[in-house]
Formats: sequence, structure tokens, C-alpha cells
Amino acid sequence: MAAVTKAQVLEALSQVREPQQNKDIVSLNLVKDIEIKGSAVNLTITLNRTIASFKTQIKTAAEKAISAIPGVNVANVKIDSPVSGDPRLMSRADLGVRNAIAVASGKGGVGKSTMATNLAISLALDGAQVGLLDVDVYGPNVPIMMGVSDRPQGRNNKILPLESYGVKLMSMGFLVDPNQAIIWRGPMLHNAIRQFIEDVEWGELDYLVIDLPPGTGDASLSLAQSLGLTGAVIITTPQRVALSDVIRSVSMFEQLNVPIFGVVENMSYFVAPDTGKRYDIFGHGGGAQMAKEVKADFLGEVPLEPAVRAGGDEGEPIVVRDPASAAAKAIRDIAHKVAAAVEAINQGKSGGGLQSDTILSVIN
Repeated sequence: MAAVTKAQVLEALSQVREPQQNKDIVSLNLVKDIEIKGSAVNLTITLNRTIASFKTQIKTAAEKAISAIPGVNVANVKIDSPVSGDPRLMSRADLGVRNAIAVASGKGGVGKSTMATNLAISLALDGAQVGLLDVDVYGPNVPIMMGVSDRPQGRNNKILPLESYGVKLMSMGFLVDPNQAIIWRGPMLHNAIRQFIEDVEWGELDYLVIDLPPGTGDASLSLAQSLGLTGAVIITTPQRVALSDVIRSVSMFEQLNVPIFGVVENMSYFVAPDTGKRYDIFGHGGGAQMAKEVKADFLGEVPLEPAVRAGGDEGEPIVVRDPASAAAKAIRDIAHKVAAAVEAINQGKSGGGLQSDTILSVIN
């Protein structure tokens, strides 16, 4: 039997389509590193992060197509989904962070930290290298929610982040007594944030998810100055008292030249487990309407489920605790949309970022 050729492999793969552009993966130049060893074919397919949820589907289709070639007994397809980097962050030689995603809310009590932890884990589950930085120094909940109580160690004048569920972690909650009140003015907060960025050995990260304090305080300005933010996700709940604060959050990020990836409506509705009846406890649809008003994307609604609260209290976030739940599925979908937004922004971004006159206008 004649040896398998590269042309045969490419011909077979030309029948496999990339779902986002609805074109075959060969014409899109997604097939890389074809290696033929006797009856075994090895290759890599490079996919955009925006279609991460289709990785298994494309891998299966490609392996099936290759296996149908006469003489092929083994088909090994590797899926590579590289994450593009924010040019401003990539220019920082002292950092290994490709993208910084702020998770913010106009007020407390809307589940911001819950969303930040589950978003970070979701991105890691999709194969990305992820860090989670808790700069909500007045209420650092990430250690509890991620199930970590150890103290970070040092090495070569750097702080080593802790790790949980494949996510690197840093929080003021790791460094102080959990019962100790933190009373800081702006300069102290700015210095702490700078140290969390520059003095922590994050390594190479595709995404650094940042849990901000609620409201429009100093933390966002400090991050914009010290790091630069690729974009922000705004968390709200349906009731009007929460939604009115979204406008202030969006306005703050606009002044800081930080793009808004979109709005998430948390605690959107409750489905009674015994009857299946849906209850809009806090109202409904306000998040989508507010996103429309501020001209931001609506990323989705996350239902109110007891398991979400229990998972946060017990250090087992819902995307790990019950990945089949409606809340976990909604968050995973939101994570895919955020990853897509990062790609879209990076491919259209030419650098720049926060200018000194913008900083002065915010301070004044």
C-alpha cells in the first residue's frame, strides 16, 4: 500500500468546517505541523479562542476524516487555542500577563466575587493560564470561595501565588488576620495594588481576572495606572436600586479608557426545585435593559441557586461543584463571550491606554 501523503491529509481535512466562519479548516490555514509516521498522522489545528466550546467537535471530526484515509491506523489531532495579548501589557517586560479583566459592580451584595471566581475557573477549564487577583481589600472573599487558607511563600524577593482549581491566586485575605479590619486611604491601597502586580510571581498568564471593590473608588484608578486593564465585566442584579449604580461604574471605566466587555445579571431568577416554577424574585430583564442604555453587550443572566451560595461558602465554586447546573452553564457561556470580547478588542487595539490628562481629570 502506498504511503500516506500530506496532500491526502489536507484533502480529508478540507471537509471539516470551522463553525464561526463556516469555512473549511484547510482554506482558513488552521492546520499546522502535519507529521506522518507510517500509518500514524499527527497534526495541530489552531482555533480562535472565541470558538473554544467547539474544540471537541472539531477534533473529533478531524480525527474521523483522517482515519478514513486508506493506510491510516492512528490519527492524533491536537487543538491549540492561543490567546492574543493586550499590546499595552505585552510591552511590559516585567510582566507575563497577556490580558487583565476587571470584574466590577456599582454596589456590594450582587455576587461580584462569586462571578469573578467562577469566571476565572471557567477560563482555566477552557485551557487558559489564569490568575485571580482579589483587590477587594475591604472584603477579601476569594480565599473562602476558592477554598484556600494558606499563606503565600516568598522566593527571590517575589511572592509566590497560591493555586486552586488551576487558577493562581493572590488576595489580601491571605496576608492578614481574617477578623482584622483593613482601614486604608488611597495611597496605601495604590501601593498594595502595585505590589500585587509587580511583586507577585504570576508567571505566564493568558488572563488575570481582577475582583475589584464595589463602587467607583481608588482601586480601579490604581489598576489603570499600574497595570492597564484590557476590559471590564459589570455585575448587577435585576432590581432598579442595583441597576442605577451600573451607570456610574460604566462612566468610571469610560473615563479611564477601559472597554466594557458587557453586563451580567446575577440572581436573575429562581426555579423552585419541587415544582419547576420560575420566580423573578428581584424583577427581571433590568440587566439587559441597562446594558442597552449604556451601549454595552448583555453577557447573560445567572439564576439564583442555593448551590451557588453553598459552593462559595464551602470553597467549591458552582462551575466545579455542579457543572451541569443552570448557573454553571450560564457562567461558562459568559466566560466564552468574555474570551471572545478580549480577542475582538486585541485585534482592533493599537496601544495607547490611559493618558495622563485622563488621570488628572479623574483625580480632580
